Amino acid sequence: MRPTAFAAPGRFYRGNLHTHSNHSDGSLPPDEVCRRYAGAGYDFLCLSDHFVGQYGYPITDTTGYRRDGFTTLLGAELHSGALANGELWHLLAVGLPADFAPSDSPGFKPHPGQESGAAIAERARAAGAFVVLAHPEWYGLTLADALPVEAAHAIEVHNSASYVECDRGGGAGLLDQLLNAGRSINPIAADDAHFRGTTPDHFGGWVMVKAEANVPETLLAALKSGQYYSSTGAELRDIEISETHIRVACSPAARVTVVGHHTAAAAVQGHALTEATLPIERFKKGGWLRVTVIDAAGKRAWSNPIRLD
Repeated sequence: MRPTAFAAPGRFYRGNLHTHSNHSDGSLPPDEVCRRYAGAGYDFLCLSDHFVGQYGYPITDTTGYRRDGFTTLLGAELHSGALANGELWHLLAVGLPADFAPSDSPGFKPHPGQESGAAIAERARAAGAFVVLAHPEWYGLTLADALPVEAAHAIEVHNSASYVECDRGGGAGLLDQLLNAGRSINPIAADDAHFRGTTPDHFGGWVMVKAEANVPETLLAALKSGQYYSSTGAELRDIEISETHIRVACSPAARVTVVGHHTAAAAVQGHALTEATLPIERFKKGGWLRVTVIDAAGKRAWSNPIRLD
C-alpha cells in the first residue's frame, strides 16, 4: 500500500499556504509578495491576510499575479471567538470564495457574541476552503480548544514566523494528541511570512502537493484529499507499507522516524540515508502512523498520517 501522495498521478508542486501582505499586517504589497515567492521557485501561494474589520475583512485578490509556472489560491486567516486562555482564534482558510461573509471580528480581541472558532471553521469548510489550525504553539492552543473544531483539515507543525520570533513554531505534539483522540487531521508546514524588517520569516516551510496540474481547483482538491507532504527542506520520495514493514525513500537523511499512538515509535539513524525500512507491528494497535525525515542540517519532511486499520 502506498499513501495517496505517492500513489496519485501527477507531480509535486511546492506551495506556501500562510502569508501576509500590506492588505493586513504584512509589509509588502500583494504583487511583490507573489513575485518573491515565484522568484524563489515556488509553484503556488496563498495570501492569507487577516480577516478582521480593522483591515476591511480582506480576501486579497491575487488572480492577476498568476502566470505560467506560478498560480495562487485565494484565502484568509480567520479570527472569531476565544481560546480557553482568552486569545482570539487563528484559522487558515485556503480556497475561500471572494464573497465569504465577514465575521463580527473588528480587531484582534475576542468579544461576547462572536461565532466560535468551530463555527467559523465549519462555515469556511462549507464554502469550499481547506481549513488549518494555525501556529498552535505560538498562542497556546490546547487539545480541549482544538477538539470541537471538527471542520479542520490540518494543523501547522511548522510556522516559520513563530520559530524565528519566539521559538514556538511547532505543532506535532498537538497533531498526535488529536490523532490519538480519533480525529482525522493532517500536518502542514508554512511560513506565516510578513517580510517585516530583517526577520527571516519566509521560504522556511511549505507543502509539496501531488497534482496533475498547477491550477487552483486541482491543487485545492489534492490538499483536501491529503495528496501532499510537508517540508522545511528534506524530501519524501516514496512510502510503501506491507503487512509487516514500512519502507521510506527520501533525500539524504540523518534520521527517519515513525511515530504512532501514544508511545509507539521507531527510528533508523545513519549518514546520508536515502532509504529506511522499519517494522510496523507496534503501530497496528493504535491504527495509525506517520513519518518524519530529518537531515544533517535539521531540515524536516513530514508525511500525513497513514491509517493501518
